[in-house]
Amino acid sequence: MEKSSNGDRDHCSISDNIYPSAPAPLKQPFVIGVAGGTASGKTTVCNMIMSQLHDQRVVLVNQDSFYHSLSEEKLKNAREYNFDHPDAFNTEVLLSCMEKLRSGEPVNIPSYDFKIHKSIESASPVNPADVIILEGILVLHDPQVRDLMNMKIFVDTDADVRLSRRIQRDTVERGRNIQNVLEQYTKFVKPSFDEYIQPSMKYADIIIPRGGDNDVAIDLIVQHIRTKLCQHNLCKIYPNIFIISSTFQIKGMHTLIRDINTTKHDFVFYADRLIRLVVEHGLGHLPFTEKQITTPTGSVYTGVDYCKRLCGVSVIRSGESMENALRACCNGIKIGKILIHRENNDGRQLIYEKLPKDISSRHVFLLDPVLASGNSAVKAISLLISKGVPESHIIFLNLIAAPQGIHALCKKYPMVKIVTSEIDASLNEDSRVIPGMGEFADRYFGTDNYINSKISTWSGNLKLSSSIGS
Repeated sequence: MEKSSNGDRDHCSISDNIYPSAPAPLKQPFVIGVAGGTASGKTTVCNMIMSQLHDQRVVLVNQDSFYHSLSEEKLKNAREYNFDHPDAFNTEVLLSCMEKLRSGEPVNIPSYDFKIHKSIESASPVNPADVIILEGILVLHDPQVRDLMNMKIFVDTDADVRLSRRIQRDTVERGRNIQNVLEQYTKFVKPSFDEYIQPSMKYADIIIPRGGDNDVAIDLIVQHIRTKLCQHNLCKIYPNIFIISSTFQIKGMHTLIRDINTTKHDFVFYADRLIRLVVEHGLGHLPFTEKQITTPTGSVYTGVDYCKRLCGVSVIRSGESMENALRACCNGIKIGKILIHRENNDGRQLIYEKLPKDISSRHVFLLDPVLASGNSAVKAISLLISKGVPESHIIFLNLIAAPQGIHALCKKYPMVKIVTSEIDASLNEDSRVIPGMGEFADRYFGTDNYINSKISTWSGNLKLSSSIGS
C-alpha cells in the first residue's frame, strides 16, 4: 500500500491503489515556549507579548506550578534541595495539562506555594486559547516539552542582573534572607544554569538579549505570531493547506523580496531560495512506498521510494520562475505550460496550453508564485482535471497566498494540496495581494508591464519548453 509523506500531517493521496484519507484534525493552538535563567525577565517578556496580543485568547502557563511537593523529610533540609534541576519538576503532569489545552480541553493547573514548598489544593482553572505561552527555566530542556511548541524563545540576561533580581524577589516575595539566597545560588542555581539551562539555548528559534528591555525584539515576535495565527485560522478550516515551517531566516528572505528597494539580482537570489524550499516541501506530499536497500557497509537500510511519475505545469509567466527549482529537485521532469489572461474582473481566459500527453497518469506540481483571487488557479486546475488528472494528484506550489484565493480554491477543489511559504493579509481593490511583493514576474525577469505588451505574441509564437515530451 502506498503512503503519503508530509511535514506536519499525514494524508493519503487517492492514487491508483490506495484509499482516501480521513478528514484531518483541526489545527491546534499556537504554543510558545519562553525559557531563560532565573530572574532573566521571562515573565516580563510573556506579559509584554500578552499585552500586545490583547485581541487574541492567550493563556500563560508557568513551569513553576509543576514543582514536586517536598516530603516532610526533604522539607527539613529544603536548603539542600536543588529547585533548578530537571527532576524538581513534575514533567508528566505538565505534559498532560499541555496536551489537554492543545486538544481544546480546560485544565486545572496546580498552585505551588514557594514558602512551604508544596502544591496547595486550590488549583487554577485554565481554559483553551488561541495562544498558549509556557514559561520556565527548563521548558526547552525536555524534548517532549519542546515538541509541543510552535515557537521557542530564550531570554538571555547578564548573570549579575539576574542575581540582583533573584535576591530582591526571594527576600521580598518568598520570605528568605540574603545569606540563604546567595548560598542557594552558588550551590545550585548557577551550576544548574551552566549544566541544563544555558545549553537549552541552542534549541531556541529566537534569543532575546536584555529580556523585557528589548522592545524591538518583542515587536518582531508579536508580528510573527500574528502572521502565524492568521495562517493557523485558515489551516483550521482547510486541512489541504500546508505552510512551510517559518523561521527568522525565511522571514528575512520574505523581507528582502517584498522590499521595493531590493535590486533585481537580490530579488531573484532570495526568491529562488524560497522557491526551492517550497518545492522541497511539496515533494514531501507525494505518495511513497517502503524500500529496502543495501549500503556500502553491507547493511540493510529501510527507506522509501517516491512516486516517479511526476510533471510540472507552470502558469506563464511568473510560474516559469519556479521551473529551475523543480528541475533541480527532479532530474528530467517534464514541464508543461498554461497561459491564462485576465478577460474581466470576474474570471480568466485560457489562451494557450501545452501539456504532456500522458499527464493524466502523473502527479502534477502546478507552479505559480502568487495566489491572489484564485481565478487563475481555478482555471488552471479545471484544465488539468479536464485532461484526466485526478484532483488529489495536484499539488499547487506558491510563495505567498491571499486568504481570498485560498477560500476560492479550497471550496472549489478541496482535494488539491496547497503548499505556500506565507499567507498574506488580504487583497486590495485591484485584486493585488497585500502586503504582497508587487508584480512578481516583472521583478523576477526585469521587465516592465511585459505581459500587456506581449500578450498577442505569447499565444501565437510561444516557444515551447525543451523539457516537454509526448
